[in-house]
Amino acid sequence: MGWHRELLIGFDLETTGTDPCEARIVTAAVIEVRAGQPMGRREWLADPGVEIPADAVAVHGISNERAAAEGAPADRVADAVADVLTAYWKTGVPVVAYNAAFDLTLLSAELRRYGLPSLSDRLGGPDPAPVIDPYTIDRQVDRYRRGKRNLEAVCTEYGVVLDTAHDATADALAAARLASAIADRHPKVAALGPAELHRRQVGWYAEWAADFQNFLRGKGQTDAVVDGTWPLRELVESRPA
Repeated sequence: MGWHRELLIGFDLETTGTDPCEARIVTAAVIEVRAGQPMGRREWLADPGVEIPADAVAVHGISNERAAAEGAPADRVADAVADVLTAYWKTGVPVVAYNAAFDLTLLSAELRRYGLPSLSDRLGGPDPAPVIDPYTIDRQVDRYRRGKRNLEAVCTEYGVVLDTAHDATADALAAARLASAIADRHPKVAALGPAELHRRQVGWYAEWAADFQNFLRGKGQTDAVVDGTWPLRELVESRPA
């Protein structure tokens, strides 16, 4: 049957910014998907404890007033999301996140910010796995395709409906469906087990990052550095909560 027809866990965060070591969680969603159909979901709205910049509000639509009035404390949201994800990983169920290095690094930074156990701690030592990242896989299997590689554009390429972009639940569902659609189009991806696919993505991401870094330096950005670590970047020191 293949992993893409079994249970997948879509995961997405909407946040205060684009730096995963500094940005904070605003909304989070974890959705169970089997053969493209949603089976169950968990959703969170957080009070991030900092002002949500106007450009971030424009993306996901969550105002500072709503987050403060309706959101749960940020540490409780981060702790709950981490517990839910690690429970799936412990049973070998893949977590699907589009551009996983962003979401998982940001979640990890939040856990450290609030002095909570890391994802690896919750797993008894191992790194989070298996992770399936349609962004990384698509870039590998169709590397010369022109155009954007954001979630909306890649969903369009594979015929996946994205109802409301930058809504955490919609994005999480679309990511899971997109993973299945890529596997349907590329049987070699479908034939890999989740653990082997995870391992391959580590290499694919590192290869892409090295190529992109070389491209930037060739364009004159001689000090450009592209982090090739996937799915969880090394955390840099962040500001206190």
